[in-house]
Amino acid sequence: MVRAAALVSGDGAELQAILDSMYFKEIPNFEMVAVISSNKGAYAMKRALNAGVPAYVVDPELFPNMTSHSMAVANKLKDMDIELVILAGYELPLGVVPYQYKNRIIGTYPAIYPAFEDEEGDICRAVLEKGIKITGATAYFADGDGRVGNIISQKAIDVLPDDTPESLKRRVMEECEWKLLTEAVSLYCDGRLSIHGNRVIIEDKKEN
Repeated sequence: MVRAAALVSGDGAELQAILDSMYFKEIPNFEMVAVISSNKGAYAMKRALNAGVPAYVVDPELFPNMTSHSMAVANKLKDMDIELVILAGYELPLGVVPYQYKNRIIGTYPAIYPAFEDEEGDICRAVLEKGIKITGATAYFADGDGRVGNIISQKAIDVLPDDTPESLKRRVMEECEWKLLTEAVSLYCDGRLSIHGNRVIIEDKKEN
């Protein structure tokens, strides 16, 4: 079993996608050991507790800087013998965590990376402002800086004529990010992801 923990900061909609897949046993060899939040008021905490998953807060306000906060998160993960870290709406820098979990941190990015790589605002609003016809999301392994590293998979959707930033963000999340995240975690837990250089190879499913 792969012992996993999710890092969260807010609503936890991406976390719910993982919890639902866990409930329906759609992810092989998977155990959600803990949810760790940077925000004690995050609704994601309630989602975790409702699913019977222990939830913890590592409050950044209790630490002198973000480096010491990330060290506390890393130590928490290590103490629980976590193998896989899932970024489910985590809003803080990962700091030292990627150095301890190289190629073991999975997250999603709300565009077809590297599109909008340097966008600091609302990506979906930027998509609409530029008149782009196709957008989507990317599942990835975090790099040493906690940003998008080796790409696992990508999924595209059409931008509709009547889309607003809010409606597009919802569709990117529901139709792309949720699916990509659960699929990436499932592939990892099934031992079907390997990295060759900068490429992630998805191995064929092994026959029993």
